[in-house]
Amino acid sequence: MSEPQFFDPPDLAPYAQTSEASRGRRHEEKEHDYRSAFQRDRDRIIHSRAFRRLEYKTQVFVNHEGDHYRTRLTHTIEVSQIGRTVARALRLNEDLVESLALSHDLGHTPFGHLGEEVLDRLMVDHGGFDHNRQTLRIVEHLEDRYPAFPGLNLTWEVREGIAKHSAPIDVKVAPEFADYEPDLQPPLEAQMIDLVDEIAYNHHDIDDGLESGLLDDTALAEAVPLFGRPLAEATRRWRGSPRQIHAEALRGMVNRLVSDLIRTTGERVRDAGV
Repeated sequence: MSEPQFFDPPDLAPYAQTSEASRGRRHEEKEHDYRSAFQRDRDRIIHSRAFRRLEYKTQVFVNHEGDHYRTRLTHTIEVSQIGRTVARALRLNEDLVESLALSHDLGHTPFGHLGEEVLDRLMVDHGGFDHNRQTLRIVEHLEDRYPAFPGLNLTWEVREGIAKHSAPIDVKVAPEFADYEPDLQPPLEAQMIDLVDEIAYNHHDIDDGLESGLLDDTALAEAVPLFGRPLAEATRRWRGSPRQIHAEALRGMVNRLVSDLIRTTGERVRDAGV
C-alpha cells in the first residue's frame, strides 16, 4: 500500500488516542498493511518471553499453594478484560488499552510485593528496584526477539503509559523516564488502566482470600460496605453454596466500581468540554 493505513475504529471519541496521532517508535518501522500501531504493540507483548513468565509470578499466594489462586498472568488478563469494557463504553482506543493492560506488570518480581521489597533492599547501592522501571527496561532493551532493534520497539504512548503507571514520574529516582513528559498526564487510556488495575486486584484479592479461608465474609462485609451490600443481596436472593454467593457478591461489587468509573469519567469529560 502506498499510503499508511491506521485501522482505528471509526467511532472513537475526540478525546481518544488514535494510532495516526502516535508519536511513533524509537526505531522507525513501516506501518503494517492491516494492523494499527497499537495492535502490533499488543501482539508483540503477548509473544514476548516476559509475558509468558507472568504465569509463575503471583500477587498474594505463592504459585504452588493452589491451581485456582491468581497469578500475574491471570491478573493481567482480567485487567485487559475490564479495560476493554470501559474503553468501549467511553469510546477510547481499545487496542491501546489492551497493550497497556498486557504490559503493565511485565517487570514484577516473583513472590508478590514482598519479593520486590527484598530486591529493592538488596539493590539499594545500585539504584534500588522498581517494577515500572524494570518493565520499561524489558520492552526497550531486554527482550531480544527482533533482529532489527532491541526490545519490542513499542509506540511512545505505550512506553509513556508504562513509565507513568500508578504514580507520577520522579526523574531524580528514574532519570530514564525524563523523555516521557513527567509534568503531563498520559492519555485517558493510560489513566483508566491505573483504575482498572485497582478494580481487578481488589476483586481477586478478596476472592482468593475468601477461597483460602484467610478472609471471613461477615467481617469483610462489615469492614467493606462495597462488598457487604451485594453480599446481603446475594444471600437474600439466592440459595447457593458459599462460593457461589461470594461470586455473586463480587460480581455486584465489580459492576458497581466499573459503572461508577464509566459514569464519572464521562461526566468529567463533558464538564471539561472535551
